[in-house]
Amino acid sequence: MTRQEVLENIRTVVYNCYPDMEGQKLEESTVINTETAIDSMGFILIICKLEALFNVKIPERQWAKLSTVGDVADAIIKRLPKE
Repeated sequence: MTRQEVLENIRTVVYNCYPDMEGQKLEESTVINTETAIDSMGFILIICKLEALFNVKIPERQWAKLSTVGDVADAIIKRLPKE
């Protein structure tokens, strides 16, 4: 899976969880907790949905270090099975 595909899946999950954000540009540099309407509980929901979608587990202690969409993509890509 390419980085672009991971990013598109992240955007899809975010838009599904927050339909009001549909159309808002989510770039790799978008800071999730300050540049979006996503609060900490919403962030946990998104991470859980992404873990299920990609069949990966991001340790909870790392969640606080994920601030941008790109950080989330990096955490997922790091845990994807090697092809």
